[in-house]
Amino acid sequence: MAENNCSGSCSTCGQDCASRKAESLLEPANPASDVKRVIGVVSGKGGVGKSLVTGLLAALAARQGLSAGIMDADLTGPSIPKMFGVEGQPDATDVGILPKESAGGVKLMSINLLLEDPGDPVVWRGPVITGVVKQFWKDVSWGDLDVLFIDMPPGTGDVPLTVFQSIPLDGIVIVSTPQELVGMIVEKAVRMAGKMNIPVLGLVENMAYVACPDCGRKINIFGESRLEKDAAEHGIEATAQLPVMPDLAKLVDAGRMDEAPSEAIDPLYGVLQSALGREE
Repeated sequence: MAENNCSGSCSTCGQDCASRKAESLLEPANPASDVKRVIGVVSGKGGVGKSLVTGLLAALAARQGLSAGIMDADLTGPSIPKMFGVEGQPDATDVGILPKESAGGVKLMSINLLLEDPGDPVVWRGPVITGVVKQFWKDVSWGDLDVLFIDMPPGTGDVPLTVFQSIPLDGIVIVSTPQELVGMIVEKAVRMAGKMNIPVLGLVENMAYVACPDCGRKINIFGESRLEKDAAEHGIEATAQLPVMPDLAKLVDAGRMDEAPSEAIDPLYGVLQSALGREE
């Protein structure tokens, strides 16, 4: 039986417990990679800002002096390179493919960096897509990283399942919005993580409100917040709330995620600490 303090990752654990039954499915990391923490960023549905939160967490980690990377596993909707203003195909060496690096030092790998035209659609079947995700772990030389965030596609399909089974995740962060429908989808993500013995380390409610530019009053454009309710229901301690921020949207569109203002990334500090396995 697993110990109570089990992180859910078998990669560095010597315990002989039931959770190790799926260890044979884990893919070996690239020999030139030394990744200390691997965190998946998930959402039950699209359009909630999962990639945005992934980028903000990585940018915050870099500002904390940590070495951070992002694996863009959303192969059919890759947006990470555009958000960080990174383009051009990565170099390949004897030890593997070298990730590109943003202006702020965040290492990135995405299918859009491998396509001749980033606008080309990825029209591939599931087995091909999941194979590429595994290659991003096995064939990319990530070097020394304090934390690698994996931006996963929405839902509970092939790619999230492949990541959960093939890569030694230390936990996941779930991204939601205030709508009642999204609350139901959060439960699906939590239950999937539970079935795979992956800890849920944080819950981020995006687009929680918009601040009136004149008086500063918070306007709940998508309804009342569900953050505390959902977190309490699923026993998630690390939470964060992000408003709609037009200025941040402009920076992201311009490929300047590294320059995200403090009001956009500071609320994520507690979630980042939880992802790193640290107490605030």
